[in-house]
Amino acid sequence: MAQHSRPDYLPPMTVTLLLSLLLSGGPMSFHDFQVTTIDGKEASLAAYKGKAVLVVNTASECGYTPQYKGLEELYQAYRKRGLEILAFPSNDFGAQEPGTNAQIKKFCEARYRTTFPLFAKVAVKGADAAPLYRWLTGQPGKKGGAVTWNFNKFLVDPSGNVVAHLDSSVEPTSAEMKKQVESVLPAP
Repeated sequence: MAQHSRPDYLPPMTVTLLLSLLLSGGPMSFHDFQVTTIDGKEASLAAYKGKAVLVVNTASECGYTPQYKGLEELYQAYRKRGLEILAFPSNDFGAQEPGTNAQIKKFCEARYRTTFPLFAKVAVKGADAAPLYRWLTGQPGKKGGAVTWNFNKFLVDPSGNVVAHLDSSVEPTSAEMKKQVESVLPAP
């Protein structure tokens, strides 16, 4: 597949997704999506309007799994300033999230003492990708793009716009992550 470096280039799949959303009246903002919590309850992402949101695809048996600790530290450091972290477990990479939602919740709370919201296990790539992840990965330029492994991170501003897609190697407590988060925190 040819690489395009033009900033105004949109891959055909992105154009198709955006056109279908426009024509169908489908989600055009992060806040338009409905998701399922780890406990099986429907939730609207509209609840996060006015907050900066970090969306992370997670897995319990990955080399990056210790990032749960860093995610919790980031959450505690910035949550009072308007950051939310939303974890979406996925078994798409190396079958590293084989557990049920109940097992995943127990693992996260017991091992990493997570307090940020956990959501039901979803696919984040391919034909079965959750609608939210189809939308996230369909964003133009470096804001979107395919999820490449567990613990990819999408940063969403308080208005529901994706502002960054960060690789798994970007540690939650790194200077790079903190700079990105601070750039989108709501004004006090």
